[in-house]
This record gives sequence, C-alpha cells and structure tokens, in this order.
Amino acid sequence: MSAFPFILLALATWRITHLFSKEDGPFDVIYLVRKKAGAGFFGSLLDCFYCVSVWVAFPFGLCQGNNWWQKLLCWWALSGAACLLEQATTTLKNNKENTPDYKED
Repeated sequence: MSAFPFILLALATWRITHLFSKEDGPFDVIYLVRKKAGAGFFGSLLDCFYCVSVWVAFPFGLCQGNNWWQKLLCWWALSGAACLLEQATTTLKNNKENTPDYKED
C-alpha cells in the first residue's frame, strides 16, 4: 500500500468520525441519531471520538491490504491516525482558550 491512499483514508476517517461525534450534521441528522441513541451504550459510543474512530476505520481498513493481518493493521492504523489528528487539532484550540488575554500585576 502506498502512502497516498493511506493518508486519504486517514483524513476521511478523521472527518467522518468528527462528524459523528462532535457535529450536528446537515439538517441536524447526526444530532437526531445521537438523541435517538440516548444515554445508553450506543449513545456513549457516539460521544467518544476514539470509540467512533474504531468503527469508522473498520470498513476503510477492510478495503486496504492483501491479507487479513494487513487489513487488521490498516484498521488500527487508520483509527490511530484519526485519533492523532483529533489530538493535534483540539490541543491547539484548547491551549488558545485556556491562555488568558491579560496578565495580572
């Protein structure tokens, strides 16, 4: 597997996972799905970015690789890449929000 398809799939995994776990979606469709899932098992899965990334990466991982162990490794790698992208994008945002704009004397 070359790097370009993996990077493309990693970005797609991150985007879809972010949509399902953090956004309301077009016409609030994702919001309604999360509301329907409730506070139970499936609702808690949709609240966790890392949990959602595992299941979003699954079909992408199955599309890559030549045998079962390559498909398994690609599945985990795509989920890991999505988690790293999420950490990279939220850390910058959270650090900026936690830094005060003023300094007390």
